[in-house]
Amino acid sequence: MSSVRLEFGVAAETLAGRRLSGDRHVVCGFDGGMLLGVLDGLGHGQEAHEAAHIAGSMLEAHPSEDLASLFARCHESLRAARGVVMSLASFRFADGTFAWAGVGNVEGRLLRANGGGGCESLLLKAGLVGLRIPIFEAQRLPVAPGDTLVLFTDGIEGPVSDTVRRGLPPQEIANHILQRHQKGTDDALVLVARYPEEVP
Repeated sequence: MSSVRLEFGVAAETLAGRRLSGDRHVVCGFDGGMLLGVLDGLGHGQEAHEAAHIAGSMLEAHPSEDLASLFARCHESLRAARGVVMSLASFRFADGTFAWAGVGNVEGRLLRANGGGGCESLLLKAGLVGLRIPIFEAQRLPVAPGDTLVLFTDGIEGPVSDTVRRGLPPQEIANHILQRHQKGTDDALVLVARYPEEVP
């Protein structure tokens, strides 16, 4: 397995009064790349937590597969459980690209380190993994050292990318987003990952 890894941070909060969160993240390396994902089980509590766990375990078992295959695997595994919404990003270090795709309302932003510091948003498709998933092709983009990926569930609201101080470590960015943009009426999770400065 490649020794290259993205630096990442995660911040999460379970809805008040609930013991288990329906939100989950996945960060999984494979030879030549990394898979990152944020999942949100339908509803709240135990059943939402179990649905996110089923899909997360499937992703961790097959991290190097293309995103269409991963969505299909999760869809099949969730037919007897609650569905999830989720967004995934798969980085390939050899060609400096990543593919991302989302079904439901787990939002994604790519904050560029150079070229004026632009921000790109993940195009989300309507659907619910486990119930119905759309036909889609993952969007593949070039990625450069210092570019920062942000994925977050619908427990986060507001102009997230506008408040990010891009030079901070990913964990501090995730903490800041949770503290500033958490709705307080739902589980909330933020995953932040930064593309490494040196990739062999």
